[in-house]
Amino acid sequence: MKKDLYLMRHGQTLFNKLHKIQGASDSPLTNKGILDAQKVGQYFQKQHLTFDHAYSSTQERASDTLELVTKQSYERVKGLKEWNFGVFEGESESLNPPHAAGQISYGDFFLDFDGESATQVQQRMVRTLQQIMQVDNTQQVLAVSHGGACFMFLLNWLDYAQVKQYLPLPNCCVLHFTFENNKFTFLEMLNVAH
Repeated sequence: MKKDLYLMRHGQTLFNKLHKIQGASDSPLTNKGILDAQKVGQYFQKQHLTFDHAYSSTQERASDTLELVTKQSYERVKGLKEWNFGVFEGESESLNPPHAAGQISYGDFFLDFDGESATQVQQRMVRTLQQIMQVDNTQQVLAVSHGGACFMFLLNWLDYAQVKQYLPLPNCCVLHFTFENNKFTFLEMLNVAH
């Protein structure tokens, strides 16, 4: 039986606004981030979209976003956390490395700086969301995560030529997937906050 996953990126944060690298570190939602998350919640209400279960990353910007979208109870899950960028955390985004020839992500770059590789983030997200969708009495799920983590998850199911039309993934965008036989099928990106 097909199930639905609505995978959302958190609202705009202070670090997003200041163009700072924000992975394992955290910063608060801006007023825009708050208003955008509320718009998504209003959209879900107008569409009569309800969720059997809701989950967020353990990072505050994700849980704060979820609490603005819905008042239902939810579970915080470490596997939904953002890519850890190691010693680059909190630094200017201008320090992000250029992609190596033929690469579509940062690959293993951050491993040498106490961070995660692209593959580690992707495998963590896929494993976590598969486990979430296999929970009993689950038909429709909302999960709030992060830009880099959502990008790597999306790349597991689509090729880069398909993914790049959605980049950069905007704050508060919602990626809608179906889930069947342990596989996700991407349907659409909802960008109702913008």
